[in-house]
Amino acid sequence: MHLLLKTIFVGTKMRILIAMLIGAAFFLLPQPGSAESADVEAVIEGVDENNLTLTLADGKKYIAPEEFNFEGLKKGVKVVVFYTESDGKRVINDLQIVE
Repeated sequence: MHLLLKTIFVGTKMRILIAMLIGAAFFLLPQPGSAESADVEAVIEGVDENNLTLTLADGKKYIAPEEFNFEGLKKGVKVVVFYTESDGKRVINDLQIVE
C-alpha cells in the first residue's frame, strides 16, 4: 500500500512538472500574428499622402497613422523609420530625417 501511494505521488509530481514545462514553452514561443517592433534606415522612394504610405528604397511600404505629418518627406530624403509589423503590415510609430 505504501509503495502504491508513493508511486501515485511521484506520478502526480511528474505530470505537474510536464504541464508547467508545456505552459512555459507556450509563452516563450513567438505567436503568429503578434506585433514586432523594428527600425530601418533608408531613402524614400515614394510618398502617398492620400493612402498614408511611404515606400522606401528597400521596396517595402510603410503605413502612417492618420495624424502623421508628411512635411519634409519626399523622394530622395534619407530617414530612419521606427515601425511595428503586424499581420504583414509595417505601421510607422516614429520617423526621423537623417541629415
